[in-house]
Amino acid sequence: MRIVVAEDLYLLRDGMVRLIEACGHQVVATATTGPETLDALLTWRPDVSIVDVRMPPTQSDEGLRAALAARAELPGLPVLILSQHVEQLYARELLADGGGGIGYFLKESVFDADQFIDAVERVAGGGTAMDPAVIAKLLSSGSSNRRLGGLTEREHAVLALMAQGLSNRAIGERLFLSESAISKYTTSMFGKLGIVDDDNNNRRVLAVLTYLNEP
Repeated sequence: MRIVVAEDLYLLRDGMVRLIEACGHQVVATATTGPETLDALLTWRPDVSIVDVRMPPTQSDEGLRAALAARAELPGLPVLILSQHVEQLYARELLADGGGGIGYFLKESVFDADQFIDAVERVAGGGTAMDPAVIAKLLSSGSSNRRLGGLTEREHAVLALMAQGLSNRAIGERLFLSESAISKYTTSMFGKLGIVDDDNNNRRVLAVLTYLNEP
């Protein structure tokens, strides 16, 4: 894959470049400011880009703005956004168009190499990759009061635990149910939400995002 890395911290940028290239992918460009990021994305049209939310010159949201501007000109351009903390407004804005090829990870998750590379490859394939901590934060910020009419109370409970990144077994232990029972609940929930089995997308992530975006 051809990848653009936009991160102003040298050590983190260099570490990501080394990891990406060690996994057989090519970093075609790096950027350290918002304007450089937008230029690199539009020039290289990478298979996927990794972009820090906060970048010079003002260290506000230049990276995110560059990513959104690039996706406006090149719809579906795959972008994995990195953030030091969960930025609820930014996460929602990133997901607003409902398109694929989007990811939002905390920087600390980069140190889990397998998880990070899996997220990069998933986003490059047009899928969605969300850090469990990001989803859990969004879900706890008032979204838990929303209800999708077709879901039962038990399915909402399963969904809330799913947002924390728990496996079916772990969810079953929390709810005092068998793993097979949780599997049945998740299958039913996916069906009600219209989420089909797709190699490019994680159905558990999409289920939570559907829940979060419900008006």
